[in-house]
Amino acid sequence: MLAAALVTWQLADSAFPSGSYTLSHGLEGYAQAGAIDADALPDLLRDLLLHAIGPADATALALAHRGAREDDWEQVRQADERLHASKLTREPRQASLRIGRQLLSVCGEVFPSPRLRHLDELVAQRRTLGTQAVVTGVVYAGMGVPREQAVAADLFAFCTSFAGAALRLRLADHRSAQTLVRGAAAPIAQATRAALRAGLEDVGGCAPLADVMSANHELAEARLFAS
Repeated sequence: MLAAALVTWQLADSAFPSGSYTLSHGLEGYAQAGAIDADALPDLLRDLLLHAIGPADATALALAHRGAREDDWEQVRQADERLHASKLTREPRQASLRIGRQLLSVCGEVFPSPRLRHLDELVAQRRTLGTQAVVTGVVYAGMGVPREQAVAADLFAFCTSFAGAALRLRLADHRSAQTLVRGAAAPIAQATRAALRAGLEDVGGCAPLADVMSANHELAEARLFAS
């Protein structure tokens, strides 16, 4: 169990070179529209966890993890396809694929496993897409990280990335960013439980305002973040 914990700590660390530091997860769009302030950050993060990232990315990760562990690569492929299709705006779709490819490259060296090599081959052959959540699920499965721990770790990584974006957008300082992440513990647990129960037909979130902010962000004249 200690070995699995060390894997999750390293992969979920904001210093891990996945490219996630380039993302604001829609937060920059809210800031540009004047639709967010420091007091509203916890509610926005909770909504994204429970209604967007949890039902979409976390669910796909859980399914990919199970598929990889069971050598059911058709389930992995379907989770990948459904997650990609559920992302309605261009920036999140592109970011998911870009970070997925980066993870395949970096984790192939840092966390090599037969399962990850197989996924890399499938992506290279264009038999699956390689979204971030699906690649992460296979990485964790290949390293023997339990499915619940894998889902929770990736949701935590999302929260730290979100808090980092808030810090860079001056919506938080270093102390309030840590309070923000700590306050997300309960919704992370709730989203994890829901993702572990869900099936392929459940992949996909519903956060219309976040989608609108993402679409507006694509057209912004100046951007600090890629999403």
